[in-house]
Amino acid sequence: MRLYHCTLTFHDSLFYETRTMGRLYETGRLLHNIALCYALGFAQTSYYHALDVPQYAEEIAVLNEAGVYVTPAGGVDIHYVVNTFKLGDERSAVLMERSNANIPTYGRAKEIGIGSRFAFGVLSENPLLFPTWIRMGIWLSKARLETTEIALTYVSESSEQVVSAYPLNPTDLPDTADLRLFDLVSMRPSSLVENALIAADGWWHGTLAGTPLWLPTGLTHRIAALGGRVL
Repeated sequence: MRLYHCTLTFHDSLFYETRTMGRLYETGRLLHNIALCYALGFAQTSYYHALDVPQYAEEIAVLNEAGVYVTPAGGVDIHYVVNTFKLGDERSAVLMERSNANIPTYGRAKEIGIGSRFAFGVLSENPLLFPTWIRMGIWLSKARLETTEIALTYVSESSEQVVSAYPLNPTDLPDTADLRLFDLVSMRPSSLVENALIAADGWWHGTLAGTPLWLPTGLTHRIAALGGRVL
């Protein structure tokens, strides 16, 4: 098993709506692994959708078949900027009458600032090629991707370990793993966890910047779908 340690450095402001507080739209401090699968080009979606419903389960199934797993990304060095926006309809002609149909949308967007860095891991059974640049978020913000391959050792004994190198998607853990303690980060389409204490039957062990790195074996993208919607 190979582990690619990936670092993203943003050259544009990154915006996606994690939480809404009145007219403030806030971008979270983690990047979901589902979004990273698409940004890296590992998962593809069609240009046209007859129904505005995501098809994550079908489109990310190819990663499981290839033995590839992408973790969520945590902030290494991030800062925020707040931008005010105001949007309205463009109309070539309107009736000269009192109407509330053209009320502009306005608010403030809390975005990840330029120069912010995130880190995540990619597990793969086979060698992978990565793009140098990717785009993410509503504005398709540009980010530079750098990767380093880390040697992993398989540890077959059952034990408890703290996973702190990367955030985890708890729905992707194997059925035999027991999530004991964790910091919960609420976000869509599913909540993530950080600093998780996990009991598992098998582990991948390595070293990242002189610090022990642990990841449970059996991580796979487990997206339950009902009518195309993620649960």
